[in-house]
Amino acid sequence: MRLRLLADENIAAPLVHALRSAGHDVTYVAELAPGLTDDAVLSLARQESRLLLTEDKDFGELVFRLMKNPPGIILLRLPVPGWQQQYDRLHELSANHAEKLSRVYAVVENRRFRFRPFT
Repeated sequence: MRLRLLADENIAAPLVHALRSAGHDVTYVAELAPGLTDDAVLSLARQESRLLLTEDKDFGELVFRLMKNPPGIILLRLPVPGWQQQYDRLHELSANHAEKLSRVYAVVENRRFRFRPFT
């Protein structure tokens, strides 16, 4: 399934390019407006109805404690750095769990996916 993503600036450029090549609609903060605050990133995700793709755990606090909910968040938490493994896991996520990504905080790990609904 094709995803509409807002890639935080901490996401590797090769991953963004690979996702675009696979047909996903990706806006990249590093290209659009580097240095945006986390609040501004969440606001942009809401305005554009995009899932936020990030490696930054700080978004969890903004969503669960401060209730600043975007359409969804995908947090990459893989132990081995490298965009190829991230791409492979995101491909599996979009192929098998895309219907679960709305209004959830999804954590992508090496061996599992976790989904926590926004309150």
